[in-house]
Amino acid sequence: VQLQASGGGLVQTGGSLRLSCVVSGIRFSVYAMTWDRQTPGKQREMVATLSSSGIPVYSDSVKGRFTISADNAANTVHLQMNSLKPEDTAVYYCHVVHSFSHYWGQGTLVTVSS
Repeated sequence: VQLQASGGGLVQTGGSLRLSCVVSGIRFSVYAMTWDRQTPGKQREMVATLSSSGIPVYSDSVKGRFTISADNAANTVHLQMNSLKPEDTAVYYCHVVHSFSHYWGQGTLVTVSS
């Protein structure tokens, strides 16, 4: 299982970014996909998850600002991030659980300047 995340960068407060994660090695459409994030000194936290049936769940900190979606034909999960805040600065990881094992992509850095 391989996950390749991209789309991070530097953006000003209030700006937008779109993260993408291409997944290979599994039948993408039958798995829930998750975006996590981590900042130095803090535990990795769930940002958004999309069930295999297409139901999204968001953390309270991003609800109403972030949107998770999937392109099953492209084996890709996206995270549209709007109204970004400095506290959204983190390394973002896409994440899947397959056969009781957790897999993460390499992470993509999002930096929101104030």
